[in-house]
Amino acid sequence: MAALSYTDAVNEALERLRGVGFEHGPRFVNHAPMAAEALAHMGYTDEVPGWVDRNLRTRTYHDVPELRWAIDPADRAGWQAALGDFARVGDWTALFERELSEDEWTEVLARWWPRLLPGMSGVLTHGVIRTAHAVRAVAAAGPDNHRQLSELAQGLGYWAARYAGHGAPVDDSDSGELAADPDPDPDPDPDAGADANTGAGALGDGRRDDGRNRDRDRDRVHDHGEGDGHDDGDGDGHGRDPAARALDELVAEYSGIYATVAQRHPIPLIHSVTGPAAVRLVIEYLPPAQRWPSYRVARSLSRTMLDWFQATPRPQAPLPEAPDVDEVFANAVQIGDEHAIKLAEVAVRHEAIAPDPRHAAAAQIANQGLGRLYL
Repeated sequence: MAALSYTDAVNEALERLRGVGFEHGPRFVNHAPMAAEALAHMGYTDEVPGWVDRNLRTRTYHDVPELRWAIDPADRAGWQAALGDFARVGDWTALFERELSEDEWTEVLARWWPRLLPGMSGVLTHGVIRTAHAVRAVAAAGPDNHRQLSELAQGLGYWAARYAGHGAPVDDSDSGELAADPDPDPDPDPDAGADANTGAGALGDGRRDDGRNRDRDRDRVHDHGEGDGHDDGDGDGHGRDPAARALDELVAEYSGIYATVAQRHPIPLIHSVTGPAAVRLVIEYLPPAQRWPSYRVARSLSRTMLDWFQATPRPQAPLPEAPDVDEVFANAVQIGDEHAIKLAEVAVRHEAIAPDPRHAAAAQIANQGLGRLYL
């Protein structure tokens, strides 16, 4: 029997997850749509149904709060007052479903991204992460994309309902856009993390090259360019917008930190990597004026997480040994944890864009820590 296509696997997962609550337990996030999309993107489409089965069997998700009253996007004071109110998550989702049915999804994204960006820290960036996975699914779906658009509404709605102020303030202009960053070439502060070359020779060569993992991302980069038609012409000569390049460096930097810092638990600091990686996934679909502010908020939040979780970077710490990123992802699938899967997918994605040993090292450390919890 032929393997499921990416779109079929995502459609099936989203259909089965329709109506499932946003959280379980004490504000634990529903990662199922994100992890299912990551598995499908990596070519593990036949693994998606079983993974969703296990997730639904082992999680008791809370019911979605009932609708209260409609949010009027023209009433700035009204929608601002509803930010961060989880009791309004149904109202927020309904708003985005209406807007996505009336306008192009890229227009809705550009309109609301700068309004939600300052609240990216809510539930450890899971609002922006869920939104980013939905954006990738919508972009790949073609004209029959109603399930993916519904998931995008869920991601944006969750982000708005769990909004927690951090970074740049909400803009008061009619457009809702954040001002462009005046610094055209910020220093990503590479000294804050492990050196890019530290431990490079220690990486293994256990590649699992069956044509579906890193090659898929590389083909996309080479065939379409990182701007995917939205680049403003200020790229680095390799198709990357400068803000996208800065986000790539930020992801590598915090991957190195994650791989070398002492941690009490393997999960929380993962979001210092997956948060900016989510912004990076969306950046090509944003207007150029929104890209640098997005990088700035992502960088500020990743730095803040080090304080939240009492993690002290060790700039010269050697990287731990790690297999090839494809093997690291296969190990994450075997573990089955959603955080392991999502971080390993980030490692594969960024290794295809800007190779760096810190990507695999971070995912390997997460696999080891999470494997002790699950295996």
